[in-house]
Amino acid sequence: MTYMAQINHDAVLRARVALLGSQKLTARQEVAAYRVLAQVSPLAYLPLLPEALYEYSKQEFAHRPGIALALRAEGVAAARRMGELEAGREQLLVTALHYYGAQLALMERAGELDAVEKEIGLLVAATGAVRPRL
Repeated sequence: MTYMAQINHDAVLRARVALLGSQKLTARQEVAAYRVLAQVSPLAYLPLLPEALYEYSKQEFAHRPGIALALRAEGVAAARRMGELEAGREQLLVTALHYYGAQLALMERAGELDAVEKEIGLLVAATGAVRPRL
C-alpha cells in the first residue's frame, strides 16, 4: 500500500476548508487541521504546527501540566522534522524548545530543563537563532 493510500482524503479536505473558512478556529481545531495537513504538505504546515500546539497547550491545558508538556513536546518533534526537510529552520526549533523549556520550568523539572537550555544554547551559538520571549 502506498503512502497516499493511507491518507484520509476526507480529513484533508475538511482541514483545508476549516482553515480557509471565514470563522476563527479554536486552538483545538487549528491543531487538528495542521496535524492532518502536515502529513500531505509538510513544508507548508509543519512550521505552523509548533506555534499552534503552544497556543493550544496554553489556552486549554494550563491547569493540566502533563498534557501541556506533551503538546509542547509534539511541537518540538514537528520542528525537528521540519529541520530535516528544509535546512535553515533552526529558529523554529529554538522557539519550540523554548516553549517546551518554559513548561518544564513551571513543572520544576530542573534536570530536563538544563538539557533543553543546553540544546538551545548550542543552536543559538551555531546558527545565530534568537531566543523568543514569552
